Amino acid sequence: MQNMLNLGKRFFLKLFLFVAGLCMAMLGLAGIALVMFWAPDKPVDELKARWAPPPSQFINVSGVSVHVRDEGRRDDPVPIVLIHGTSASLHTWEGWVAELKDQHRVISMDLPAFGLTGPRADADYRITTYAKFILDLLDTMQVNHCIIAGNSLGGEVAWQVAVAAPQRIERLILVDAGGYAFKAASIPLGFRVARIPQLAWIGEHILPRHLMETSVKNVYGNPDKVTPALVDRYTAMTLREGNRHALGQRFQQTSSGSHAASIKTIHVPALIIWGGQDRLIPPEYASKFNQDIAGSKLVIFDKLGHVPHEEDPGATVAAVKEFLK
Repeated sequence: MQNMLNLGKRFFLKLFLFVAGLCMAMLGLAGIALVMFWAPDKPVDELKARWAPPPSQFINVSGVSVHVRDEGRRDDPVPIVLIHGTSASLHTWEGWVAELKDQHRVISMDLPAFGLTGPRADADYRITTYAKFILDLLDTMQVNHCIIAGNSLGGEVAWQVAVAAPQRIERLILVDAGGYAFKAASIPLGFRVARIPQLAWIGEHILPRHLMETSVKNVYGNPDKVTPALVDRYTAMTLREGNRHALGQRFQQTSSGSHAASIKTIHVPALIIWGGQDRLIPPEYASKFNQDIAGSKLVIFDKLGHVPHEEDPGATVAAVKEFLK
């Protein structure tokens, strides 16, 4: 009996030492990762010179300093308003703006929690708050009527604005928009990290370039189109002070599909653009929007992904120009 007890003690001692050694090794690897990939937040003023040249400006909207570009024809009474998606910025629309600004006034902005606008003081990132933010922005810029377009999160914000203030929206353009309780075929790695509270601190202090590159490639139909310059831009916007923490808060406040019933109440002319290779919000949800918004037009680009306006601005903006005729 005593021999069995001694054997048992030795076994548990070895097990303890093994587990302790494993934990120490994991801590050591974590420490090495922190040293190798340490990426602290950057103050917005440090980023402005590279990422906010003219015509960028910063305007106060309900206490938030918002990065905005207001381009094109000043005599256009119905501007086009462009709203980006999660972890993107107004830069994602540059291809569209270049094609549209000769004939239209085009307004783009960085939403709170993203781009150079950065986090809200009240940390309120509910979808209804974003819709109110856009209406406050339009009031601040004295825009009474507009054509509103949005991608992903920005698409959901756009149709929420159309529901809340239909008298102000003349046309609606949805680009791989959110709104339904969707099942993703693939989620970018960066989003997966941000959604796990236990990894929040790590995600807010390290940013391996490979993680950013993999995440951007995940939303492209053709990953070969993701250039180092594009990865640089997404990295800079992620490092903007407070954005990584705000992204985690945004995901915690997400209630996918909770307002989907309102989509059927939309009665403005609508264009739905979708990437046929979208693995985040698959094309089946494009058909749902098309069914639920009476009289809407659906255009699918078979080879493009979740950000078709960025991946191929020329082809996608051609559909927009046709719609605006």
